[in-house]
Amino acid sequence: MVTHVRPEAQGDERGALLSFLAEQRGGIRRSVLGLTDEQAASRPTAGELSLAGLIKHVAEVEQGWIARAKQEPPAVARDESNWHECFVLVGDETVASQLAYWEKVAAGTEAFVRSVSSLDDTFPLPDDPWFPPDERVSMRWLCLHLIRETARHAGHADIIRESLDGASAWDLVAEEQGSSSG
Repeated sequence: MVTHVRPEAQGDERGALLSFLAEQRGGIRRSVLGLTDEQAASRPTAGELSLAGLIKHVAEVEQGWIARAKQEPPAVARDESNWHECFVLVGDETVASQLAYWEKVAAGTEAFVRSVSSLDDTFPLPDDPWFPPDERVSMRWLCLHLIRETARHAGHADIIRESLDGASAWDLVAEEQGSSSG
């Protein structure tokens, strides 16, 4: 998992954007290292968020935005009746299954961003009450939005993990590097 974004190749704006997104994904992925599904699903803070729920949420959000950019419906339709389910594991969902799903979503994001003719290309925002009517956004905006969304939740994941067992992001990086070298 990326812990430092290396300088992009000259003129590779897409690569830079995708690298920063990968770095933020890594922060969330690291937050569940060494935890059981039960620990990852727990809510140790005053809020409703859990690490498992954050993973599910960011995967759904990323997939949904890429679908919108392709002008396709998101894989999971969310409305007021099921919105709460994007933050909790339901049925046979596990942390491992959500991480695997997110890995596929991430690969799809990378392929899509690399395939568009220009980061200046635009797509319409959905006709939802929280978006301005008839608004279009660029592929660059999409990448920056995904980075922002993932980074916000990486910060939440840090706080939740520290609340669970005191492990900080730096502890988890050291743990990950120790396990990959042995």
